Amino acid sequence: MRIDRRSFVGALAGPVLLHVERRWRPALSQQSPRQVIDGLGEIRIDYDTVLLDEIRASGLTGALVTVGNPALQGATAFQDMAGEVAAYERHIAAHASRLELVTSGAGFDRAAAGGRIGILLYTQNATPLEDDVNRVSVLRRLGVRVIQLTYNTRNLLGDGCLERTNVGLSNFGIEVIARMNAERMLVDVSHCGEATSLDAMGHSTSPAVITHSGCRMVYDHPRNKSDEVLRAMADRGGVIGIMQLNPYLGPKERNTLEEYMAHIDHAIQVAGVEHVGIGSDREYKTIPDTEEERLRLERELSRLRPSNSTGFRWPFFLSELNHPRRMETIARALRQRGRTAREVDLIMGGNFRRLFGEVLG
Repeated sequence: MRIDRRSFVGALAGPVLLHVERRWRPALSQQSPRQVIDGLGEIRIDYDTVLLDEIRASGLTGALVTVGNPALQGATAFQDMAGEVAAYERHIAAHASRLELVTSGAGFDRAAAGGRIGILLYTQNATPLEDDVNRVSVLRRLGVRVIQLTYNTRNLLGDGCLERTNVGLSNFGIEVIARMNAERMLVDVSHCGEATSLDAMGHSTSPAVITHSGCRMVYDHPRNKSDEVLRAMADRGGVIGIMQLNPYLGPKERNTLEEYMAHIDHAIQVAGVEHVGIGSDREYKTIPDTEEERLRLERELSRLRPSNSTGFRWPFFLSELNHPRRMETIARALRQRGRTAREVDLIMGGNFRRLFGEVLG
């Protein structure tokens, strides 16, 4: 007897996923304009008009950007995040013809129609919440619409992907997800551990997202996601954005666009083309390939806890994608691999646009 692969995986998932049995089906009536959306684009507040225009020329219509240092704990985490929210509001207002702060799927449509890049605010750690679930509502009022539950390490919600242990959500984590669902906010598990990722997808009544990660079956690294997580994500209507960080894509000292595309191909094979996008996890400016820049980045990573400088490999970027118009390069590579126009549209932004509409409104 032929067993559906996702049903089979669901049966093996154990208690983490037993309390929900649902499979996402596309809503055929939800048609959105063609968009190019980066699941984690990191358009910085120091970008000038020349660079912003170069990015816009690539066709980019939307991006998630990180507010707050995800390595911070305690009261300073919230203060730092709130300060960056205010800084982005000022920067976007100063470039109102080029950027627009968005909080919904419809906001991305409005920005694209006006030739602007829609900016959606995102915190890469739940530590700004401290131990107060009511902070979820505070973050929403500040304009944040996406919260990553953990960032590499354990926090009050669950385990990150670099922890020695692999446990699921805490009671507080479940409470936070319930509040996020009620507030129509998007649950992100990119840096979460395996059990925390699966548990989050099981407890969330809305689709969860993997804004920036890779495929563990392509390259076995803790920052990449297993096929089980990819299937669980897809079964619930989520999207994975494939990141572009050289050390996490393959074993080579300098991985190439080919290794990057291998992660996209695998994610499509496992999860389906309706659940794969781009989540570059990189700035949009060109990074100098110099010893000075390497040392600067290594110092920056060494200040994070745990230190990300362990096993550090330079460069962090892929040479073929180290420029402001990299989305054009990816779209061209997809076409060269035989992807249809529909598939390219979905991967380059249609899937994220659909997800934002479903969850955020």
